[in-house]
Amino acid sequence: MLKRTALYDEHKKLNGRLIDFGGWELPVQYTSVSEEHLACRNAAALFDVSHMGEVIVEGSDAEAFLNYLVTNDVKKISTLQAQYTAMCYETGGIVDDLIIYKRGEGKYFVVVNASNTDKDFEWMKKIHSEKKFTCTLKNESPLWSQIAIQGPKGAEILQKLTKTNLSEIKTYWFKEGTILGSTPALLARTGYTGEDGFEIYVAWNEGPKVWSALLEAGAAFSLKPAGLGARDTLRLEAKYPLYGHELSSETNPLEAGLGWVTKLEKADFVGKTAIEKKKTHGLTRKLVGLEIKSGGIPRQGYRLFSKDGTQEIGVLTSGTQSPLTKRSIGVASIHQDFGTIGTSILVEIRGNKIPAEIVETPFFKKK
Repeated sequence: MLKRTALYDEHKKLNGRLIDFGGWELPVQYTSVSEEHLACRNAAALFDVSHMGEVIVEGSDAEAFLNYLVTNDVKKISTLQAQYTAMCYETGGIVDDLIIYKRGEGKYFVVVNASNTDKDFEWMKKIHSEKKFTCTLKNESPLWSQIAIQGPKGAEILQKLTKTNLSEIKTYWFKEGTILGSTPALLARTGYTGEDGFEIYVAWNEGPKVWSALLEAGAAFSLKPAGLGARDTLRLEAKYPLYGHELSSETNPLEAGLGWVTKLEKADFVGKTAIEKKKTHGLTRKLVGLEIKSGGIPRQGYRLFSKDGTQEIGVLTSGTQSPLTKRSIGVASIHQDFGTIGTSILVEIRGNKIPAEIVETPFFKKK
């Protein structure tokens, strides 16, 4: 049986088209992917992301444990700051990408991808057990509802429901306050769309009333509920990676565009030796953006070839037609020699090799 978030009945009321997403019954869209995508870019969109996993890490060694567990430098996070990072196996392959929120000294709130929650938590417990860190790990995923309001009007809408001064919260920072009067909430200026916005964490059973209140407050601002379809096209325009597409247990973070959160200069962390070895021996692949100029939409798994069609050089990890620009865009893992912007290549679509070009990314950047 599929799992459901606390907002399941709200999605039914809005006639959301529900699908199986990693074992969860979630809306892929309400009206259309394009309409919901453009609402986020031009006004605001509301997403139910309560399927994401939440792990509490607390104790005197919490910082040291997390710093050993992930690629980024956790020691550099201030209280009430968030940090994007990756978690790797000893092989250098990626377990998952995640966000760490520092709630106080020795108190961390870690958010992981929904389909990976159980796997991630088991991996965290394994490392914790092997290295004997003095801290506790709790998988609190069933206790939380997470709602994302994204878009240029998102903060203005949310401000109507909270006394917390949202203008004081910088990108990748957060506050713990209240919403709807007295409902405790963690309000984080984070997101997965390339837009400004907030991710709101409340107790599981508080999710429906917060969702309804946001929809009501946002009606005058053209806020729309948005499903997984728009969430995917939005993140792709911003070139944000997705586990199972750009990231996997076979993917090295340096070749997956995560070099900026892989701090090889810090003390030992899981996977560091393998990642350093890969770097020393030379990286062979890189993550790039491409555009098909005429005919066809790139999709995950499509093979890439050199301009003359004689050499297979990579594979599409994600692709779509951009609802904003109408361009046929994709992200690909490609051989280093063919990853320069402006390089002409071919994409194989249903047996036909279609001309494409390596282009600058992200495909969209907010003003």
